[in-house]
Amino acid sequence: MTSWDSAGHDPGGAGSVESWLVTAGRDRRFGAPLNVPPWPASNFILGDRRTYSRNDATPGWEALEEIVGGLEGGASVAFASGMAAIAAIFDQLPAGSLVVLPDDGYQGVGGLAQAGESHGRWTVRRLAVTDTAGWVEACGVADLIWLESVSNPLLAVPDLDTICAAARKRGAILGVDNTFATPLNQRPLALGADVAVQSVTKFIGGHSDLLGGVVTAREPRLVAALRQARGLAGATPGTLETFLAVRGARTLALRLDRAQRNALALAERLAHHPRVALTRYPGLPSHPTHEAARRLLEGFGTIISFDVCGDASAADAVCDGLRLIQHATSLGAVESTIERRARVPGQEHLPPSLLRLSVGIEALEDLWADLDRALRDAAARG
Repeated sequence: MTSWDSAGHDPGGAGSVESWLVTAGRDRRFGAPLNVPPWPASNFILGDRRTYSRNDATPGWEALEEIVGGLEGGASVAFASGMAAIAAIFDQLPAGSLVVLPDDGYQGVGGLAQAGESHGRWTVRRLAVTDTAGWVEACGVADLIWLESVSNPLLAVPDLDTICAAARKRGAILGVDNTFATPLNQRPLALGADVAVQSVTKFIGGHSDLLGGVVTAREPRLVAALRQARGLAGATPGTLETFLAVRGARTLALRLDRAQRNALALAERLAHHPRVALTRYPGLPSHPTHEAARRLLEGFGTIISFDVCGDASAADAVCDGLRLIQHATSLGAVESTIERRARVPGQEHLPPSLLRLSVGIEALEDLWADLDRALRDAAARG
């Protein structure tokens, strides 16, 4: 498995992460298709290693796994969705386990953990993302230590290097949802995490047209267990989805670079807008975890969350008044999207006027004109 050095170079061939994204996963045999084609096959002629795709995968899945595994620095297992990938990690826990989750995180994981606790499978404990001492202590007693870096939607960056270096309970799994950072900005396995998760739906796919997830691990036994869990649960990725994910991954570096530059500029302007009460972006010196972000991340990402002056109706009016930015959920795509997160079940505890903005690759000044006009129009109507 390819292992990138600290400078982002692969001494074995591709030369850089950007080149790896373009070249990895291809069949280089004479006469093979240049691009990885869709593989709409469920079963295979017996005699080779492939028999049934639910258990043996297809070349399409394997191309995606090679790309992401090389980026993350381990072996990858592709799933039908990000939540299917995370559920496979939770399935590794013995009965009676202790699961520690951040206080700010994706509501789907919170719902999964709560459902398991209600059935007596495990006990859940919540910690503040910034409680580094608490996370270090949890590493010694928990069976699953689950972190998001960067967190969703408050964009907190935990002290991942310190937490990953802490002594862990024997058999414990330390997992990091690396979706917001992407493996281009952060590589949790290199810091000592056991698994890193990507929601392929987001940045890797990049075009709001697929569902997918990938788990990457270094330990062969854990990789094998995750593959078995995928097959037993039938959480296999679709043919078209993996084809689209591989195609999307080729431009990840370009898309991320453009969107990150847009996001930083927009965050700086939103922080001084008269109709914005609070702007959260790890690249802003005002963000509570800015120093951790500077230390741990290669880039600050494309997600901004900000509180509109006023109540929930004022924030809704901003969403309704936008013309270029799309009022839609999810993130990480070429188009910019925005939503009021407190409207989402499981996120009602968030500030009612908090908007999560996923910045895309549109022209910066067009995005700013759209935001500024919607903010001012909402205030005038209010």
